[in-house]
Amino acid sequence: MSAIALLSLVGGFVLLVGGGEFLVRGATSLARSIGMSALVVGLTVVSFATSAPELAVSTGAALSGYPGLAIGNVVGSNIANIFLILGVGALMAPLIVKSQIIRVDIPIMIGFSVVLLVVALDGSISRVNGIILFVMLLIYLAVTVTSAQRSPDRRWRTTSHQLLNPIRAQNKRP
Repeated sequence: MSAIALLSLVGGFVLLVGGGEFLVRGATSLARSIGMSALVVGLTVVSFATSAPELAVSTGAALSGYPGLAIGNVVGSNIANIFLILGVGALMAPLIVKSQIIRVDIPIMIGFSVVLLVVALDGSISRVNGIILFVMLLIYLAVTVTSAQRSPDRRWRTTSHQLLNPIRAQNKRP
């Protein structure tokens, strides 16, 4: 590996960690200001922000004629998020799983994965398929945010302490 490649890798990692810190602080502030739960902010704002680099890589790869890299990036990232990120998080401290995740969001994630499987069975994901997937995302976001705004359950309101230090905060939840 050349010195420039190594420097780029290390510099990118430093920027990623720093950006992650800014993301958590911004998400905390947003959650407090709009009265949303940490779960909803994670399902919307944080997930989009952490997916932005993947979007850039996948778009660039597709436009450069490397669709396999774009698909591999998406599939690999989802596998890493589920098994690596949740696995390491659970090793550090037990993760509290809200019933909404089990009843609603995980089945939706599985359903979206099945839709992706179906549209990819012919060997390509067309622009029409992309529009369908994007519209499904918009509907999911609208329903998630609307239902959170209407929810009477205030026990899961976000505090900056819960987002910035979730390991200690989990012991203070009801």
